[in-house]
Amino acid sequence: MPAKDDVLTIGEVAARSGHATSAIRFYEDEGLIVAARTPAGHRTYRRHVLRRLAFIRSAQRVGLTLDEIRDLLAVLPAERAPTKAQWGSLSRAMRRRLDARMAELEQLRETLTSCIGCGCLSLRSCPLSNPGDEAARRGAGARYWLGDDPDDVVADAAARAQ
Repeated sequence: MPAKDDVLTIGEVAARSGHATSAIRFYEDEGLIVAARTPAGHRTYRRHVLRRLAFIRSAQRVGLTLDEIRDLLAVLPAERAPTKAQWGSLSRAMRRRLDARMAELEQLRETLTSCIGCGCLSLRSCPLSNPGDEAARRGAGARYWLGDDPDDVVADAAARAQ
């Protein structure tokens, strides 16, 4: 059984973490944090949940989704504070995700820089241009950003026109 000063109410967790109580309940529903119940049904949290909430906030600020955060937190024990080795494992996994996210952001920065120069978003060389929404035939999402070749899309459209 945890020490009395190791148990926090949802209001105390909200005050300490900066999260709204509704967000704390949501994270519990999503399985990101764990609460215990008093005999009266009130939520209580072990103090170590503050670390998990700080991690969740940091991960969201760098653009990770809740699914990504859930995957990262899966290496940590939910019922107690993690060990140094467990935090190290999470850190290595997060580093890989952050490196990939940084590469995506750098690609976006470089793409937008070239577009700002022309201002029209209609040049054939623009990786964001998609006249007639031809790229949609290849599937959902930003097809060129995902790696589809604009020349292949144009060739497909020309073949359909014949």
